[in-house]
Amino acid sequence: MILVKVEQLVLSNMGFVVLFKGTDDPRSLPIFIGAAEAQAIAIHMNDVQVPRPLTHDLFKSVLDLLECRLMRVEIYDLKEGTFFANLVLERDTARMRVDTRPSDAIALALRCLAPIYVARTVLEQAGRVIDPKAEGGTSESKTTPEPPKLSHMEILKRDIEQAVQEERYEDAARFRDEIKRLEKTHTDN
Repeated sequence: MILVKVEQLVLSNMGFVVLFKGTDDPRSLPIFIGAAEAQAIAIHMNDVQVPRPLTHDLFKSVLDLLECRLMRVEIYDLKEGTFFANLVLERDTARMRVDTRPSDAIALALRCLAPIYVARTVLEQAGRVIDPKAEGGTSESKTTPEPPKLSHMEILKRDIEQAVQEERYEDAARFRDEIKRLEKTHTDN
């Protein structure tokens, strides 16, 4: 595992991107995230005070109340364009791993001041060396990584998740039906 830090949170033409930089590695790792998670990360990074706790603040408060410590975040796998992460928690010397979306893990790690690690294999798959010559150019050339290539099925799954989050249930049902049609076609062949 390689220790990384959040270098930037940017809006690219493909959506919000968290850009990680390894402490001992020249590569940067772009992870595309949703708008809500980007907002939660940006609020913390910019030290914005909110009148009521956000979800990640609430989770941190619950961990504190339970005397459970976030030891680290591990982004451990990348499958078909989807990153996988764990929260590594400790309570009374017992360590526990909890599966999570990387975007939520990042927002929580920033609040808990916990380190973030990326598996070497993930960095080898998705890491990019940012051209230092681009630094004098526009921020677009410096921070817009290539998005991961997604299959039609992955795009539909992403779209259904977004539709549900935005409470567009008719769209979600349409995406679900398309997924079922594709799965049936795949099993019939």
